[in-house]
Parts: sequence; structure tokens; C-alpha cells
Amino acid sequence: MPRLDRYLLREFGQATLAALVVLLLVSLGGVFADVLGDVARGRVPAGMMLAQLGLELIRYLPLVLPLGLMIGLLLAVGRLYRDAEMPVLSSIGIGPRRILRPFLMLVLPVVAIIGLCSLWFGPWAKRTSEEMIIAGSRSLLVAGLEPGRFTELPGGGGVVYVGSMSNDGRQLSRIFVYKQEHGRIDVTTARSGTLSFAGRSDRYLTLQDGFRVEGPEAEGRDYRLMRYVSNAMLMPKTQEHRDGEDTQTMTLRELFKDPRREATAQLHYRLASPLLALAFALMAVPLARSSPRQARYGRILIGFLAYLIGTNLMVLGTDRLATGKLPMVLGLWWLELPLLAVAIWMYLRDGRMPRALRPARSGPAKEAR
Repeated sequence: MPRLDRYLLREFGQATLAALVVLLLVSLGGVFADVLGDVARGRVPAGMMLAQLGLELIRYLPLVLPLGLMIGLLLAVGRLYRDAEMPVLSSIGIGPRRILRPFLMLVLPVVAIIGLCSLWFGPWAKRTSEEMIIAGSRSLLVAGLEPGRFTELPGGGGVVYVGSMSNDGRQLSRIFVYKQEHGRIDVTTARSGTLSFAGRSDRYLTLQDGFRVEGPEAEGRDYRLMRYVSNAMLMPKTQEHRDGEDTQTMTLRELFKDPRREATAQLHYRLASPLLALAFALMAVPLARSSPRQARYGRILIGFLAYLIGTNLMVLGTDRLATGKLPMVLGLWWLELPLLAVAIWMYLRDGRMPRALRPARSGPAKEAR
């Protein structure tokens, strides 16, 4: 029945697409708020906000797509039951096993996309994001400093004011720096300054011809006034840069070669996302079964709770694997395999009549005496 397959695939696809659009818009708002906060604190260069927003959204896809797929299938199958289309299909011998083909035509490509994002695109997005921030931190102009404006240093390390700046952001003039740490305040002024670099991400602001006043934040007279010709200041980093052994940015080949527990835990975490997505999708069909007058949102709440519990167990299991609280032999298979088995069992049992309600098979009629 190719026409029936096309109809069901269209229904499943439209509902799933609608659910994904809503979830992506909600996720985009949260990601945008996080990126905007990092830009305001100086951790992310302002000129790279849109690029960072796109890269962060790619990293969230393995968490958003499984939920969108599950909710979309719950809505689509629930509508078929509510409009009495599924009972009509069941009356002509078309049950959950018959709709498995259009179901898999939608689910398998989405699961493949989740696997690609979890295994390759997500780590690539994180590596690219960090490299862009490191490259952008080599210019104060793109790192958030603007002439004639007070700017907070990253991590709340102080406030900087620059009167004017060259086009490349390296030559500064009329500089004011206020820092507060360990109960003391530090105010530095300079007629001019230059930006220099050391290592991979360290930035130094070299000030010329200025004054520095240091004293207690509260009461006291322990003040010191210094006049200097040249003074080099280490600028706070735009974000917490990790070393090259960060497992979240490592490729699959690097994870397989790394003997650390953190690398193995990260590998299990990446493999778990597509498997859990497949399990949640299989659960959606039996969970959506309802009578025409039954409330439709109760089953969606059950599905959302199942997704929430499964995702939290995945994150918790990854942390315990990395810290050695779980044996590495178990990995995350203790979560994935039982969940997949339960999902397959629920799908295959869906629509079966209880044994007590099945018609009894009558034996051969006895001859009437």
C-alpha cells in the first residue's frame, strides 16, 4: 500500500517538523541568552556572537532532536486515534507492525542525523568555537573594548576605559583601568598603551607614561602612588581555555586511542544519544494509543518524563564512569539495552488483544446422538 505509506509518512513528518521547530526556537532562546551573557562578560568576542550561536546550537541538537522526534510521533499517532483513523486501519488488518515501514522511513534518518551530530559535528563545533575565540582574543577591538566606553573585564576582573583605539585594536590612548581583588583596589591610568601576546591565549596590555594608585577597599590609609614609564598588565582570558586533552573536543579516533577513563566515558556518551533516540521513538507509538475522547496531553507528559529520566541517567552515568564509580565494562549499556528492549517489546505488544478476550478455538463438533 504505497499510498497509505505516503500518507502516514506525511503525517509523521509534519508533526515531527512542527515539534522540532518549536523546540529549536525555545532552545535558540536559551542558547542566545547564554552567548549574550558571555559577550557581556567579555568571555566571547562581540563580533563572533552569531557564529558562536550557530555552533552552540549544533552541540545541543543531540539533546533536542530525540525529544522533538518523540513528541512529534506522539502527536501524529495520537491524532490518528482521536480521529478514529487507527481503529479503521486496524479493522482491515493494518496494525502497528504494518506501519513500521513509514515509521522507520522517518525515524532512521533522524537517528542518523543525531548520531552524526553526537559523534562528529558536536565535537567539531566545540573545537571551532574555541579556536575562533582564541583567534578573536588577539584583538581588543573584537573582544569587547570600544573607545569612549567603560567595559567590564572577563570574570568581573575590573573595568577598562579607552579614549581612542587604532583600527587593528593594538594601539590605545587615554587608558583607565580599575581592578578590585583581595580586599584592595587598584586604579591605573596611562597616556597610551599597546597590546601584545604571549603563548596561545595570554594577552598583555603594556601601558606607557601613567600613574597607579593602590589601597584598601574599606577603611585604612595604606595607599601607594606610583608613577611609571612602562607597565605590563596581564589581561583576563576571554574564557576558560582547556588544554588539548579536553575529551569534549576530541575526535573519535583520538577517543579510541586515549586510555583515560574520561575519554571512554565520553565515547559512551556520544554513542548513547542515537540509541536512546531510537528507543524513545519506538515508545511513542504504544504511548500514543488512546480512545477518541481521551485527553491527548497526558501521554505527552509521560513521554516527556521518560525522556527526562533517560537523559539525566545518561549524564549521571557518564560522570560516574569518568570518576570510576561505575565499572567501565558496564559503560552506558545498562541504560541503553534495557530501554531499547522495553521499547521494542512495547511496540510489538501494541494492539494485541489480551489473552482473556481472545475468542476460544472450538474443537470439532461432536455428533449428535
